[in-house]
Amino acid sequence: MNADPARTLHGSIGRGRGKWGVRRQATAAAVAALALVLTIAGVVLLVLLRSSLLDNARELAIQHLDSVVEQISEDDSVDIAGDITGTDTQITQILRADGTLEATSDDAFTEPLYDEGALSPGETYVSAQPGLLSITDFDDYLTAATGIGLPEGNATVVVAVPTSIQRDAVTTVAWFLLGGVPVLLALAGAMIWILVGRSLRPVERIRATVAGITRQHLNERVEVPATRDEIEHLAATMNEMLGRLESADQAQRRFVTNASHELRSPLATLTTGLEIAAADTTGHTWRETTGILQTQTRRMSYLVEDLLTLAKLDDAGLRFTMVDVDLDDVLHEEIIRLKSISTRTVSGRLVPVRVTGDANRLAQVFRNVLINADRHAATRVDINLTTDGGAAVIMIDNDGDTIPADLREKVFDRFVRLDASRTRESGGSGLGLAISREILRAHAGTINATETPEGHTRFRLTVPLQTTHPDMPQQQTAQNREGQDLADRDHPVQETGL
Repeated sequence: MNADPARTLHGSIGRGRGKWGVRRQATAAAVAALALVLTIAGVVLLVLLRSSLLDNARELAIQHLDSVVEQISEDDSVDIAGDITGTDTQITQILRADGTLEATSDDAFTEPLYDEGALSPGETYVSAQPGLLSITDFDDYLTAATGIGLPEGNATVVVAVPTSIQRDAVTTVAWFLLGGVPVLLALAGAMIWILVGRSLRPVERIRATVAGITRQHLNERVEVPATRDEIEHLAATMNEMLGRLESADQAQRRFVTNASHELRSPLATLTTGLEIAAADTTGHTWRETTGILQTQTRRMSYLVEDLLTLAKLDDAGLRFTMVDVDLDDVLHEEIIRLKSISTRTVSGRLVPVRVTGDANRLAQVFRNVLINADRHAATRVDINLTTDGGAAVIMIDNDGDTIPADLREKVFDRFVRLDASRTRESGGSGLGLAISREILRAHAGTINATETPEGHTRFRLTVPLQTTHPDMPQQQTAQNREGQDLADRDHPVQETGL
């Protein structure tokens, strides 16, 4: 049996999190960084310590060498073999020109401590600083030598300083570092583990709370700790996200409920009509109900189309073909369409206006608003297209009941129909104005419900004027409309309808 991929993935993620969780990663990274720093600091400390100790020994050797040379140069009769002196930490030797030992301050050293070759009078030699690879392992003696001239011939005065003390000091410090660094890393790792664990505890509480929130309990919220840090910001952001999810879920539920409710009525009418028509073998019922069934079919088609449009708006947004559009032409065609189906007086006053937009979607906006105005009008619908600043302004008035001020924004919500007495067959689905507002927003335009000076209902729409090639197209539009088309739009068209 094949394993569930989702479960396998979840299990692998869980195992990965258990092995390489944030707490362990943070602790391991901190300990590794601290180990690197301590290692570098320890090496630097040992190098500096060794250098300082050897420099002091070298300085002492040079000082004693100068003292011996000065003593020999001041008294040519000095008994070199018997009078050269040394200390517990310094050995003095006189070497002949051939490198053999002439005299030594310590009889225990019967071999020359200097083997770099004879030095001419005035020429000096000092042991060099050992390399980095031999921090605790360097020569047994640090030597300083100079050549002198004697009656018997040239000689070399050598002062050697044992380096055992310096080596022991560096070695001791190195062992302390080797023993102390692991202990320090262990203590630091334990402290970091505890601190990171305490820091992540609120995160774990947030995770556990969110993990327990299901679609049925989207009203729950995580606890916001008063820490004034990123954890508090995370909890607040998580609550904001849960709020948005709850709002989206509620909107989706309302959408599905309303859509089902709207579709149920025409679907029931179609089902009943088809059953009755099918039961009548004479075909008389079918001829009588054909008109009703066609009306309900068109209503369902419009409703499904509106639902599809809203679904696209909620998902990735509608695709718009933005081109130069003669807005007055688009609006004029929709006015003609309305006059062909309306029983009310429809009049329009239009001026030439060019905008950048999607002609089909703008026509959809005008159609929705005009149908809505016609549905609520008592006797007439008036349309006025003008320009105001950088926008085209379309005002669509009807002499029906005025929308109350506190409900003028609500009419743009989905499935909203303010007149509860209207039937679904005559009242529409309550989606047209919501779709129109979304389309206008995509065109950087607006739509608002207001009222005329006479107290009638008015919808005010705005669309930004054309921004590309503003001069030539606008002039051409005006010149091409100076005939009959322009004359019709400069004067109100009064028509009683069909």
